[in-house]
Amino acid sequence: MSSVRDKSNIGFQVMIPFILPVLILVTWQVTTSINLIDDSLLPTPVAVINKCIELIQSGELQRNMSISLYRATSGLLIGGTLGLVFGGINGISLLAQRFFNSSIQMIRNIPHLALIPLVIIWLGIGENAKISLVAVGVFFPIYINTFHGIRSIDKSLIEMGSSYGLSRKKMLSKIIIPGALPSILMGFRYALGVMWTTLIVSETISSSSGIGYMETNAQQFLDMPTIFLSILIYAFLGKVSDWIALSFESILLNWQKG
Repeated sequence: MSSVRDKSNIGFQVMIPFILPVLILVTWQVTTSINLIDDSLLPTPVAVINKCIELIQSGELQRNMSISLYRATSGLLIGGTLGLVFGGINGISLLAQRFFNSSIQMIRNIPHLALIPLVIIWLGIGENAKISLVAVGVFFPIYINTFHGIRSIDKSLIEMGSSYGLSRKKMLSKIIIPGALPSILMGFRYALGVMWTTLIVSETISSSSGIGYMETNAQQFLDMPTIFLSILIYAFLGKVSDWIALSFESILLNWQKG
């Protein structure tokens, strides 16, 4: 009897996150179906789904999504790698910290989206411009959290490693990286949100492809189902990205449970 109750409790816990989205969808459908809200301002969920099917059948949705994913992942890899490298070097080396950190912190206070006009002048409106903007956006949260994670490691652990005669390589793999990993992963999770925000703006302002372009093009023709579809796709991609980040945390930080 208790096992049945436990299973029902587990099932209810699994369903809890879906309750609010389902209520929103039902309310959305009902209010638009009874013309409480004009469907020219807020299309019904059914209209958005039909538009999604139409774009899938034409191949337009897959093409624009693949282009946006390419830009996002390329910028994340470039900016994330640089953030890890500079954060790690500045966190470990006091000399590097004094040389680099002050300048990086100064540049960090410049909103990276303010660089869009300059990037367009320098790089045009091609792929390099969008990938560069995403890379700049994700660099700083990963850099800050990597740097902070390393500098926040308990000094007694480092002293203990030194007293045991650990080599520099062992010190990194056994103490520094595990100690900084929670902060690094938090920076990675935050960087994913910045990645999508930057991509949305760059594709909306200067692009001929991608989800942001699809949304901007739909705006010109007052195609509300496509506009809402684009917004929902960004929300879905953001949720998937956050789930991936949480999965990395549960896998890489599993040792903390012990």
